[in-house]
Amino acid sequence: MTEQQTETAAIPAARSLGLLGAVNARDLGGYRTAGGRVLRSGVALRSDGLNRLTGADLDRLTGLGLRRIVDLRSRDEVREAGADLAVDGATLHHLPVFAADFDISTALREALADRDPGKQRALLGDGRAEAMMTGLYRWFVTDKIARERFAAVLRLLADPDGAPLLFHCSAGKDRTGWTAAVLLTALGVDRETVYTDYLLTNERSAAVVETILESIGTRGLMSEPELLLPVFRAERHYLAAAFAEVEAGWPDFGAFWTDGLGLDDAVLDGLRDRLLEP
Repeated sequence: MTEQQTETAAIPAARSLGLLGAVNARDLGGYRTAGGRVLRSGVALRSDGLNRLTGADLDRLTGLGLRRIVDLRSRDEVREAGADLAVDGATLHHLPVFAADFDISTALREALADRDPGKQRALLGDGRAEAMMTGLYRWFVTDKIARERFAAVLRLLADPDGAPLLFHCSAGKDRTGWTAAVLLTALGVDRETVYTDYLLTNERSAAVVETILESIGTRGLMSEPELLLPVFRAERHYLAAAFAEVEAGWPDFGAFWTDGLGLDDAVLDGLRDRLLEP
């Protein structure tokens, strides 16, 4: 094992917030940057949807002193799953990141409603579900409005009164995963650690995914529920597709930060001041 791999392996995984209604909620604190500084705990939090929180969950989030919650779900997702439950003291910002060409929730709804194994396989089988996911991650980078929404989250985090801030989508995997990846990269966290944080979703959400797939099969909605695994899982090559688009469109990450996201040094300095230990 190389020295860099040893250092990466020694970095602790993001700490779970222990929420029953949002199992993928976790604290980005503890990751180390290339310059040796460490992300503060309790400042930048990532999560799945907050529409199923228990009373104890709400008490937990209130105790963290959250100032802002950013919901990246589309309006249709909010309407179907339910709005975020209110957390005392936190202002909700709805910044929907929605791609008509990669509408995962609609594709899933159509696949389950049809119940035709042939049509379901035609939609999701033979690598099509994976292609849909990698296309979505590329779109995160190539679409101007999507970039603006992700940039807005970073501006909120950099604001003197912005943190503690929690950002989330439905599963806390894709839109949330890319937001976290951009944030960690901007702060100087190495790429392998960024992937490690992203892939933690599979560990945190494994039981939920297993339950959902079992239910889908038991209810007769799909004869091959496993076709949905590429949609439910975080895969390294999904995130790699987004980074590849950054590299294809800009000379380096710094250029993507300024020209792609429209962010400047003031935002980066704000993030360092508020998110990193001295």
